Amino acid sequence: MIPHPKRPGWGEARDAALSSAVLGLACLATFWLAGSILTRLYVVPRPDPLLGGMWAVIAAIFVFRESHTRSRSAAVSRMAATSVSFVLCLIYLIFLPFHPWALALLIGLSVLVTTLAGRPGDSVTAAITTTVVMVLAAVSPHDAWQQPIFRFADTLIGVVAGIAAASIALRLIPHPSPGPR
Repeated sequence: MIPHPKRPGWGEARDAALSSAVLGLACLATFWLAGSILTRLYVVPRPDPLLGGMWAVIAAIFVFRESHTRSRSAAVSRMAATSVSFVLCLIYLIFLPFHPWALALLIGLSVLVTTLAGRPGDSVTAAITTTVVMVLAAVSPHDAWQQPIFRFADTLIGVVAGIAAASIALRLIPHPSPGPR
C-alpha cells in the first residue's frame, strides 16, 4: 500500500502561500518587463512580446527555488543551456532558414555540446530551448536570426527576476537555522 503524503500544517501552508504569491507577482512583473523591453528596444512582430514574456516567465519559474544555493545553481544551469542553444541557432539562422532536418540536427548538437562541456544535466533544457528558438524562426521567418538573441534576452530577464523573487521569498519566510540552537 502506498502511504499518503503528510499534509502541511498551518505554518507550512502559510509559508507556501506566501512563496506562491511572491512567485506569481514576480512572474507578472517578468512578463510585463520582458514584453516592454523587447517592444521598446526592437521592432518586433506583435506575437514576439507575448512569446518573450512567456519565455522570461518560464525562466523565472525555473530558477525560483527553496534556497539561495539551489536558485543560483538553477540559474547557472538555465543560462548554460540557453547559451549553447543561442550559439548553435544563431550560427545556423544567420545563413539558413528553418528546416525540420536542421531542427533535429541542432537538437542533437545542443545535447552533445552540453554533455561534452561536462553539463549533461543541462542537455534537456538546451534541447527544449533549441526547439523553441527554431520553431519561432519558422513561425516568423523574416529576420529569423534574431530569435536566438530575443530568447537569450528573455531568459536573462527571467533568470534575474527568478533569483530576485527567490531572495525576497527567503527573506519573508522564516527558516529554522541549521544546527543546535
